[in-house]
Amino acid sequence: MTPLRLDAVRAVVLLGAHPDDIEIGAGGLLLTLAEVPGLRVHYVLLTGSPRRRAEARAAAAAFLPDARLSFDLHDLPDGRVPARWAEAKQIVEAAAATVAADLVLAPGPDDAHQDHRTLGALVPTSFRDATVLYYEIPKWDGDLGRRNVYLPLSEERVRRKVELLHACYPSQQGRDWWDDEVFRGLARLRGMECRSRYAEAFRCEKAVIGL
Repeated sequence: MTPLRLDAVRAVVLLGAHPDDIEIGAGGLLLTLAEVPGLRVHYVLLTGSPRRRAEARAAAAAFLPDARLSFDLHDLPDGRVPARWAEAKQIVEAAAATVAADLVLAPGPDDAHQDHRTLGALVPTSFRDATVLYYEIPKWDGDLGRRNVYLPLSEERVRRKVELLHACYPSQQGRDWWDDEVFRGLARLRGMECRSRYAEAFRCEKAVIGL
């Protein structure tokens, strides 16, 4: 595993159980990575209807407009991923074989949602040489916990993240938790924790210190 510097990242694998997971959990980081020239991004989802998968494609293009994007989007049943463990494992292993990633973003293996948790648990054995950051997703389950990696975000970057979430995922706007206050509130809380106005927070289980 090599030390991680965002300006040195050349290949990223984005893993989500559902469309919108990646952008909710790491949209600010995606907007930051979008500034890296020549970035290669492989975008993988386990579930999603045709409409939701189309939204995810549009979101990836909006958050990462200059990246070289590839997609592997699946339609496993929402909420039933643990019962399709073998297929989920095959999808994750295929992603690892497709791109020699410097950075992998995924939901955490301690996430309260069963689909997120199953995906997160599959990541370490497939991506042994990449830095893995587990993102967080606010949800009814109330599982927000302690984080150990923070990305400070400017007001403009948070505004842009929320703007793109609304623009790219119209199918989700009727949900009672989908609003600016949820997205900005979590960013403000995580910002306070790292002495910034706003931030996204992640968990990393293994890292290498370089000179």
